[in-house]
Amino acid sequence: MLQQMRSLAKWIWLLVALAFVGGFLLVETSGLLGRTNITPTTAVAVVNGREILYTNYMARVQQQIAQEQQALQQRGSSQSLSQDDNRRIENDVYEQMVMEVLLAQEYERRHIIVTDDEIKVYARELPPDWIRSQPELQTNGQFDMTKYQRYLSSSFAKQQGLLAALEQHYRSEIPRQKLFDQLASSVYVSDADLWRSWRDQNDSVVATFVAFRPAADPAVAKSISDSDLRSYFDRHKGEFRHPGRAVISVIEIPRTISAADSAAARAKAVAIRNEILGGAKFETVADRESADSSAKGGSLGRVARGRFVAEFEKAAWALKEHEVSQPVLTPFGYHIIRVDEKKPDTLALRHILIPIQASDSAATSIDRRADTLATLTAGSNDPKKFDEAAKRLGLTPMRVIATENQPAEANGRMIPSVSAWAFGGAQMGETSDLFDDESGYYMARLDSLYEGATDDPSFESVKEAVRLRADGEGARQSDAGGDRVLIFGYSVRLRCGSGGEESHRAAHAGFHALIVCSRHRPGQRSDRRGVRVAGRRSERTDSHGGRCLRIAGGSSSER
Repeated sequence: MLQQMRSLAKWIWLLVALAFVGGFLLVETSGLLGRTNITPTTAVAVVNGREILYTNYMARVQQQIAQEQQALQQRGSSQSLSQDDNRRIENDVYEQMVMEVLLAQEYERRHIIVTDDEIKVYARELPPDWIRSQPELQTNGQFDMTKYQRYLSSSFAKQQGLLAALEQHYRSEIPRQKLFDQLASSVYVSDADLWRSWRDQNDSVVATFVAFRPAADPAVAKSISDSDLRSYFDRHKGEFRHPGRAVISVIEIPRTISAADSAAARAKAVAIRNEILGGAKFETVADRESADSSAKGGSLGRVARGRFVAEFEKAAWALKEHEVSQPVLTPFGYHIIRVDEKKPDTLALRHILIPIQASDSAATSIDRRADTLATLTAGSNDPKKFDEAAKRLGLTPMRVIATENQPAEANGRMIPSVSAWAFGGAQMGETSDLFDDESGYYMARLDSLYEGATDDPSFESVKEAVRLRADGEGARQSDAGGDRVLIFGYSVRLRCGSGGEESHRAAHAGFHALIVCSRHRPGQRSDRRGVRVAGRRSERTDSHGGRCLRIAGGSSSER
């Protein structure tokens, strides 16, 4: 069987080569080039002396982008992946490749290998989840091992690439399992530790407390020496890691869908259904009319229950074999569905998707406004042009705060691509190109950018933040008095074993507070206990003798 697997390797490498060639098309937007020329030996990372080459990295990125784009089309969307999606994929692939190198080095250190016989056994007896979920290999909704093994020994398994896919899967997964077994075999967990872990996950407390917050003194902050600041920074370096933050102005031109547009889409779906009932071939009409271009002849293959959105699912399972549905409305538009074959646990079906779109006249008007906006300001480095274009078109810019490696959001919805653009080398005051999705067009201007520090930051880059933090720590440790004390009351719910950010700032030296805790355990009546905080000392009553909050010396803990 392994010889059959290896006979398909040339086709796999051909796909990788094609993906590699395509990878260079995104060089300008990948964010990896900077000022360095890319060569076949350029490394994007060096992990314990082993390089991850840019060419291999981009091949993986392009392969993942192609897979996600295909999945998007299968869900009925005609949109391309956004820059935010591309950035997320780039980061994910980078993390995956680094982890693979680390694992490979650990396998080598521990002499972990995989034999051909092991792969054969795993492939025959322990099929992966993505095999078990295939409708063709199920009976009455359950995975059928007999069907699987019969398919595995057939010529179709080789022709469809299953054998090569299984070998690739198990050459990765078997070493992971062996590594886990080695690590787990040396770990002993006592009953007490298990009980503590269970309580940490299931117990909770409700605490009401008073927080004392001494105000910081600017004069004191300025007097802290650089050596003291650096000493504080060295002890708390990890606390100063943070993602980048950008303030962006965004102009939106929405694609407005009216009731008339919805009615027009339904009327088109009805006309298509009548054409099919009149004798037209469903497959031919689907290729001509359906917005789901990934479904050739409208085919969705054989599927099990739970594959589609509720409206589609209900309509499909209500049909008889070869029956053509009425127009079915889902978030993607109107569908005409035909069931080719119906079994108790699976359906073989086809569909035609008619999306709800703005009328031609409305769409043309929206496109012209977007073109005008692009002409007036796209790519400009003059921030005034952005405001002038918005005023001319009667549009009000939105102020959006974006976090690095996360899509920007405004009014509870995602604004595509602007975050990736802002952190991809845009300059202050620069205006983006025109972005779009199914909801509209967007143009952004970068108003301010605060660089992130995902690795250990340099002292100079965070010096003022260190000064503020160190001054705050000093204030919490000093004797505060008079009107410098700010008092706040809180009622918070905490998970036992988790602490809580507010509770860590709940008390300070030199003050007294009474904290009342109410503990909750599954299946038990809650109890109450008091914790009196006096400076760095605490007294408690605990009817269970278990864990409860202890606040002392400006911090809180549990025991």
